[in-house]
Amino acid sequence: MAANSDQKSANMAAPQMSQGKLPQWLRWAALLWLLVWVPAYWRTWGPENFLRLCDLTVILACIGLWSGSALLISSQAVASLAVGIAWAVGAAGEFFLGRPLIAGTEYLFEPRFPLWVRLLSLFHIVLPLLLLWALARTGYDRRGWRLQSAIAFLAFVASRFTPPAENINFAFTDPFLHRAWGPPAVHVVTSALFMILVAYLPAHLLLRRFFPPPQRNT
Repeated sequence: MAANSDQKSANMAAPQMSQGKLPQWLRWAALLWLLVWVPAYWRTWGPENFLRLCDLTVILACIGLWSGSALLISSQAVASLAVGIAWAVGAAGEFFLGRPLIAGTEYLFEPRFPLWVRLLSLFHIVLPLLLLWALARTGYDRRGWRLQSAIAFLAFVASRFTPPAENINFAFTDPFLHRAWGPPAVHVVTSALFMILVAYLPAHLLLRRFFPPPQRNT
């Protein structure tokens, strides 16, 4: 009877252990970040700014870290790798050459915005590394690329209803040649496909290669 009781206790403890792959401090750190970052960005750049794919990544990644969802963490790892590299290249070009090599980082050097708020944008560098570390513990959910592709497409469509001057997600002109690729629908589809196939797909293939699938889909 004692052996059976011990076995039952072990079986009850096993699911709890499998759900505790991410440390508690990380869950609370993700929540604390949102409590600071969301009001700061809202006040500085307005609510429409949260349609930006990089900002959606922050929100969804923090939700994923809080809930321990391998699917959300995987999808936002797909989203953040290429974007983080592009952001770093653009910021480095602005800092060293006086001009961004890729559009989208000019705000970093605008003194009219509070410095501490601009420094919060360093999440573009930190977040991909944090998500890779999280994937080492949760595993990479192969559905992440499909989920992020759907999120990106919806974000591009929604961005067309924001002021053109903001060019959120480059839904009006692209970040390289600064031009529109045809009528609005064509430009949106072209932009979404570029992100899905050029930015997200290689990240998905790399993550699938180096990280095992989760033991249990979440």
